[in-house]
Amino acid sequence: MAGETILAGDDAAAARLAEEALVALARRVQSAALAAGVTVAVAESCTGGMVAAAITAVPGSSGYFLGGVVSYADEAKRDLLGVDAAALAAHGAVSAQVARAMAEGARARLGASVAASVTGIAGPDGGSAEKPVGLTYVGVADANGVDVRRIVWTGDRASNRQESAAAVLEALLARIGG
Repeated sequence: MAGETILAGDDAAAARLAEEALVALARRVQSAALAAGVTVAVAESCTGGMVAAAITAVPGSSGYFLGGVVSYADEAKRDLLGVDAAALAAHGAVSAQVARAMAEGARARLGASVAASVTGIAGPDGGSAEKPVGLTYVGVADANGVDVRRIVWTGDRASNRQESAAAVLEALLARIGG
């Protein structure tokens, strides 16, 4: 089949283990969210839907997960999540300010108790001295406010995306209290 990617041997095993680790984290998020009676939404950029995929891989996720927005382009961040064009222009898509706005936008637009966001430079290209490949911001918002964490991963594109998705799930878990 044209365009099909086939992972073999160690690559396939590593991909399965990484996916299983994300789903295990998502199970913990689900347990905490259901116990706390909260709803969750996500806004993803560099992870391209990996967080939502992990959450919805767990049966029963519809009991707390409202949805997610994959907003890769600046226009999608602006139009779908309400990220201010001035913030994008002043700070760039990969910034604490935009991660904050994405989390707040997902929470407001989807009506969730808690929302998380992620924006970053997965690589291998797109980095600079100021914003290196691996730079990622993870935000989490609830009625008490927004926290944003800055992380710089050092892996390849696949591992940077996996680590970023795990960081989002961990941020949700910490915020919900699980």
